[in-house]
Order: sequence, then C-alpha cells, then structure tokens
Amino acid sequence: MSNTFRPKKKAEPKKEPQKRDGKLLTNDNRVKFLLGVFLIFFTFFLAISFFSYLFTGDADQDVVQNSLRAASGKAGKSTDNILGLIGAKISHWFIFTWFGISSFVIVIPLFLAGFRLVFNEDLFKLNLYRWVIGSLFYMFIISLFLGYFVDVFGINTTILSGRVGLHANELMHTFMGYGSLFVIILLLISWMIFFHGFSTIDDFLVRMPKKKVRRVEKEEDIFTGIDSIEDLVEEESDPIEEEVEPEPFVPTATPSEPFKGPDISFTVETPVEPIIEEEEVEAEELVSEYGEYDPKLDLSSYQYPPLTLLAEYSNTGSQVTPEELEANKNKIVETINNFSIGISSIKANIGPTVTLYEIVPDAGVRISKIKNLEDDIALSLSALGIRIIAPMPGKGTIGIEVPNKKREMVSMKSVMSSEKFQKSGFELPVILGKTISNEIFVADLAKMPHLLMAGATGQGKSVGLNVILTSLLYKKHPSEVKFVLVDPKKVELTLFNKIERHFLAMLPNAEEAIITDTKKVINTLNSLCIEMDQRYNLLKDASVRNIKEYNAKFIKRKLNPEKGHKYLPYIVLVIDELADLMMTAGKEVEQPIARLAQLARAIGIHLIVATQRPSVNVITGLIKANFPARLSFKVTAKVDSRTIMDTGGAEQLVGNGDMLFSTGSEMIRLQCPFVDTPEVESICEFIGEQRAYTSAYLLPEYYGDDEPEPSDFDPTQLDALFDEAARLLVLHQQGSTSLIQRKMKLGYNRAGRIVDQLEGAGILGPFEGSKAREVLVKDMEHLEEILRNLKR
Repeated sequence: MSNTFRPKKKAEPKKEPQKRDGKLLTNDNRVKFLLGVFLIFFTFFLAISFFSYLFTGDADQDVVQNSLRAASGKAGKSTDNILGLIGAKISHWFIFTWFGISSFVIVIPLFLAGFRLVFNEDLFKLNLYRWVIGSLFYMFIISLFLGYFVDVFGINTTILSGRVGLHANELMHTFMGYGSLFVIILLLISWMIFFHGFSTIDDFLVRMPKKKVRRVEKEEDIFTGIDSIEDLVEEESDPIEEEVEPEPFVPTATPSEPFKGPDISFTVETPVEPIIEEEEVEAEELVSEYGEYDPKLDLSSYQYPPLTLLAEYSNTGSQVTPEELEANKNKIVETINNFSIGISSIKANIGPTVTLYEIVPDAGVRISKIKNLEDDIALSLSALGIRIIAPMPGKGTIGIEVPNKKREMVSMKSVMSSEKFQKSGFELPVILGKTISNEIFVADLAKMPHLLMAGATGQGKSVGLNVILTSLLYKKHPSEVKFVLVDPKKVELTLFNKIERHFLAMLPNAEEAIITDTKKVINTLNSLCIEMDQRYNLLKDASVRNIKEYNAKFIKRKLNPEKGHKYLPYIVLVIDELADLMMTAGKEVEQPIARLAQLARAIGIHLIVATQRPSVNVITGLIKANFPARLSFKVTAKVDSRTIMDTGGAEQLVGNGDMLFSTGSEMIRLQCPFVDTPEVESICEFIGEQRAYTSAYLLPEYYGDDEPEPSDFDPTQLDALFDEAARLLVLHQQGSTSLIQRKMKLGYNRAGRIVDQLEGAGILGPFEGSKAREVLVKDMEHLEEILRNLKR
C-alpha cells in the first residue's frame, strides 16, 4: 500500500453551451447592480425634472409639443428645464399629458426597487410589491380628485390633474354631474378597506392600521404573481466550477504517535451543510414581508388608563414626629435595661405604618431573652402590634416594629406614578405596597407563581385584590392577560364586569363572566385544567418549555396557525373567598386548584386565592404546598397566622392594609396602597368604553355530571348547517372547529356544537387536545349515505 492518498477523481459534469439569451444576462449580479444604480439615478432625474417643470413648463411648451426629433432640430432654441430637452419632454408626458402633480408619487417605488437591487434588502423593511401597487393607485386617485375641481371650477391648466384626471372627470360629469365626487370618495374608501385592512369606523377616525397579515390557505391560492422587482430578474444560479485534483496527502508523524507507515488508513468525510428547516425559511420570508406578528393589532387603538383616574390624598408623607421617635427609643431602652440587658446601639427606620427600631445587644446576651420581652415593650409603649424580629435577616441586629400614632396614607396614584413601577420589566408586575424603609415593593406574579392571601374581615383583603388587578390593568394590553374572577360573595368583583370583552375569560355557555355559583366554579376550574393540558400540547409541538418562549416563537412566525398554534395570553385566576367554596364543594374545588398550582406555571396560568378564614380545613396541606408566595393581613389568632405564614406575627398587625408578605424564608412587612371603589369603577369605565373584542376570552367547554355529554346525540336536533359542515370537513379531511368558523363564517359556539354533533353522528373522532379531530368518513359517497340515514 502506498503512503499517499489520492481521492477518486469525480466525473466532470458536462458544460452546457453558453446561451446568449436575456435570461442568462439577468443572472449576472453585475447586471442587477447596474440596473439598481440606473433606477436610483433615474428617480433623482425624474424628481428634479418634475420640480423644474412646475416653474418652466409654460415656457417650454413650444418645444415639448413637437416631436423629439423636431424639437432637437430647432436651432437656437433651448429649454428652460434644468435637465434640458429630455427632462422637459419626460416631465411634460407625466405631468401635462398623464397624471399632473401626482406624478411625483412614482418616484417612491422606483427608488425602493433600485435600493433593493443595489443593497439586496428592502429599505426600512418596506414591502416593495405593496408600495408599487399603492403608488400607482394613489397617483391615479389624486389625479382623479384634482381633476374634479379643475373640471368644476374651469381652471385653465392641466398641471394639477393631468389629462387623465381631467378627461376622466369630464366623462363622469356627463353621466353624474357634480355627484362624480361621491364616486371618487367611494373608490378611495373601497381601496382603504381591501388594501389597508380598514374594517370599522374607528379605523377611519382613530388610526391608520398596520399591514394586515394575509393568511394563505393551503387549499386555495389567494394571489399569485410578481412579488417584487426581483421576480423580473431571476436569482443568480451557482456557477459551475471545474474540480481541481487535490494534492497528494502525506501523513506526518508526531512525537507522541510515531508514523506507522502502511498500517494507517484514512477516510474522507464530505462536510455536511447545515439543513435549514423549511418552516424556518418560511417564517423568515413571512417576517420580511409582513413583519413580526403583533398580538395587539386587533385592538391597536387601545389606550391604557391614565393616572388621572386615580384619586390624590392629602394625608401622605411621614407622620412620625421627632418627639415621638425619641420617646419610643427611650422607653425601649429603659424596658430592656430593667431586665439587665445591655444595648450597645439603637437606630430607627420610619415607615408608613410602623417604625423599625434596630438594636445591637451587648456581647453574651441571649436573643431569646429579648424575644420574650415583646409584651413588656408593648406595655411600656402603650401600643398594640409590637413585633420583634430576632434576628433581622441578613443583619446582626434585632428589630422591634412599633406602630406609628399617625399613619401615612399610601395612595394608589403615588405608587403607580413611581419610576420603579412605570419602568418595570416584569411579565406580570403587581404593586404590593411600601416597605418599612418607604420603598415601593413591586413583585412579578409570573415568578411567584401563585399567591395565597388571608386576612380577617375589614383588614384590607378586598382592597389588596383590587390593587393587584389595577396594577395589571395599567401595565398590560387586553391581548396579553385575561382574568378568571370567582366571587362567591357576589359583590366584591362586580365592578370588573365592564371590562368583560377586554380582559375577562369565561366558559362558552356562561351568562356572566364573573363566576358566583359554586357549580360553575367547579366547571371553570376543570375547564382551566383542560386549557392547561391543551397549552402543554402546544408547547410540546413547538419544542419550547414555557409560555414566554412559545409566544416569542409565534411572534417570529415560526408556528403555523393552521396546526392549532395561536398567541397565548396569561390567565390570572382570582378567587375572592376560598372558605365558602371549600365548605360547599370541598374536594371538587381542592383538586383542580392543587393541579393548577402544581403544573400551570409554565403555560402562563397563575392563581390568586384569598380567604378570611385561614384554617387548616380551608387552606389544606395540598393547596398550601403549592403556594410559595403568601400574603397575610391582620388575622384574629396566632394559629391562623401559623396556618397562612408558617409563623406567628400576622395577629400583631394593626389592620387597614398592614400586611406581611413571604416568598419562602424571607418575610417583609408592607403597607398596602389604598384604591377606593370609585377609582376602580372609573378605570373599568375608561376601558369598557373603548373598542373591544367580540366576546370574552372563551375557555374550553367542560361538561359536569349534570350536563349533557357531547356523546348524547339527538338526530332530531341537528343544526341547520350540519350537512354543509359535514361535507366541508370530509372534503378537506380536517376535523377542526376553526375550519368551520372560517369557511362558513360562524361563531365559535355554534361551530363547536356542530363539531359535537358530527362526533355523535360518527363522522368525526373524539377530541384530541390541540390536534384536529380525525375525520372517520373518507369519501363523499359514504357521507351521503350517513346523512340520508340520519333523516329517516
């Protein structure tokens, strides 16, 4: 065996003879570049000649009226146009003979086409095809519009409209008189509806909508044709290169591995080019043509609530006087010294509700001795709600919280207007209040991921819920978050009825979005479990781990809506009184709540559960284990504090929004902001008066024990469109509700009932999560036989 390796010579491909046709010429990048440069210079030429014609057109009429040959032959006669005879002639054609001053519009698409050919990309990511079509239309409609006034008022010039606009108006005026203006306006409105996507009166009065994403069906081509100027110039084909025989390869020996001669054999591996998925290429093309998907597009005119809707209160700022601060410090030191405990230092930190006194005891003093003085210090200060933190987390001090005699009013407006909240980058930012150090505390509900709240009656629990909901309303668009509100007391959350079609989610057949009936609560919780399972199937199909990655992928148009993918909003379930539900339903409520709390975080379903009776039969171990974030207002007994917070302290709060917040090992004392009922009402009215979705966000249907199952099929109660829908699904062999909605222009509820009937008739298979149902009937002949049997 030889020590050299020579790869096998490949057969040389036959060289095709050089073609002299235009197609090969356009494959050359140099030609494309030259054409692009020509178009750019030509646009500048047109713009300058058009502009010059506005001032020199009358003077050049005797030259431009003649043919180009005759005009150039006139001795001694020159044109006044800046760009000479050619400029005068071209601008005369465009402005005088054709479209008037609207001819300036043609400059834009020509420049965009030249830019694309030169730089191989679109300027500002603009859609060249739409700009070409749009420019041609607007050039014509402006000429037509100006021609109306030239014709009506007898203006003795065609420089405004050109002959096209003038003669078109003269023709329309013959048949309609002055009413031809309505034809022009109607033509413009029709264009704006079908080209720009205007669909309501708000689109005309409030906004100019963004480009509407065109959804191309697999079964029908909406449009085929030239998509850009590059369609006229074919892409450059890869040149055929001659294969060069490689040099012989001689292996060399290394110090660690001496050369072994003929025993070494070699394999040549051809480098594998990375495979680009077809879906990724398609997504890039869609993004380049239409831009990224915008979930806010349906309600692009939505306005966030202004801060002026929130009330201002005069009782703000620190209410602790230096005299009160000094007196409390002396009493604390005196009380501790009476028990022979030395203090090396003490300092105070004034908060809105309490003042924190941090003391450093002398060396050798047991912390438990100071902890046991809680009641004695309260007696000496004549104050309720003394709380000793021994030791302070992360500090070498012992904290003593003493309520202020005059408390600070923490208004919702003051915390909402703070930079910390306004510039928050959290997914679901919620304001919880002010800390003892007067810092605004903003948390991310998406990271909690669920919140368990408790508090005795009248201690601020309902206000706290309103604060959380208001925070989300001020920061999130209706397309980004939906609320499922459960209010067994029927009075606390009714204000949010006004934002039903903006922010609320509900069951398809529910009469009201806010749930008050226990049985409907059970159905809603189980429906959320179905929603959770469906979302996990979508995440699995998309190969992502959480809702944030999924939505990011959908926005990049990497997920196909035809396969069931859609933009997923966050869902926040709020239960105002868990105790009532546990008393009436028990395990039927506990199990779906626990399941949601265990699994729903990744797919964007978050729970806020509140109760005024935090006993062990209400906050069970199964529920409690899955709520790491706890919030407690003042409770009546120490055992309640231990149930909700796993430690005492909540029973020593002073009420009116004073609360403890725990996210595991850390516990923080906060003063909840105050938001009054009229403030919440004004916010909901402001949102409710704006344009909304056609209905609330619909959750999956859930059939309880006392409700008819979809399999309870009655052939005598078929929908009027049952036969047509059956033929449609069998024809397409796709059993999806969305196909019926789209093709037959039906609402979700009716289309869903038809699908259930098709399942009962044996035409469709059962529900399979995010996948389309299987079509059991494979041909139209078999279907017609089934339909005939159903009518007997």
